[in-house]
Amino acid sequence: MERKVALVTGSSRGIGKEIALRLADRGYDLVINYARSRKAAEETAAEIEQKGVKALIVKANVGKRDKIEELFAQIDDTYGRLDVFVNNAASGVLRPLMELEESHWDWTMDINSKALLFCAQEAAKRMEKNGGGKIVSLSSLGAIRYLKNYTTVGVSKAAVEALTRYLAVELAPKNIVVNAVSGGAVDTDALTHFPNRDELLEDAAKRTPAGKIVEPSDLANAVLFLLSEEASMIRGQTLIVDGGISLLT
Repeated sequence: MERKVALVTGSSRGIGKEIALRLADRGYDLVINYARSRKAAEETAAEIEQKGVKALIVKANVGKRDKIEELFAQIDDTYGRLDVFVNNAASGVLRPLMELEESHWDWTMDINSKALLFCAQEAAKRMEKNGGGKIVSLSSLGAIRYLKNYTTVGVSKAAVEALTRYLAVELAPKNIVVNAVSGGAVDTDALTHFPNRDELLEDAAKRTPAGKIVEPSDLANAVLFLLSEEASMIRGQTLIVDGGISLLT
């Protein structure tokens, strides 16, 4: 049988890489998307191929519509199908609200929000030909609560969660299941851009009821569950994986 294919955007490192590796363990051929580090993408692809599946590496800024179209054209040329889309790529300008400029807003919203809409459109066209598919996006607690210096990212992630609900309803007739996973503070490379990184991690570790911060594997577990048949009746939901910290005032 032809192997299923999964696209994970921003999958050369961090949470995206963890998800891609887990999908490879389940027999999926992978599309590794990256924006900057070709070396990191190649290292991830090598790890995936050691598991006996294929890995296509595609450089694409998913905040740009033409690059999205090029990405999916390469998927068509290499695999001819798509079954899973994990919307993981994210970026953002971390500044106080009064210091934000239009370019900061546009950059963050394009990569974090616009990318989901137009990648989902392209993914759905391919999934429909195969009888259906699954889409899961990565969000964060900043979508529903205040985080310092997080205005652009928080608003963009709120848009991701809202768009998840709309996609879930409109793509359901195509047998495409759409959900999201929202995580608490996770110590990845992305967090190094936070001016208050150490303070954030220390606070999260102290306050999380589970007694530790969230690991990339925790988020990957949730994503893989939502991609499974056991979760097929979960639609348009955002599953919060934060060790309980969002329950505190």
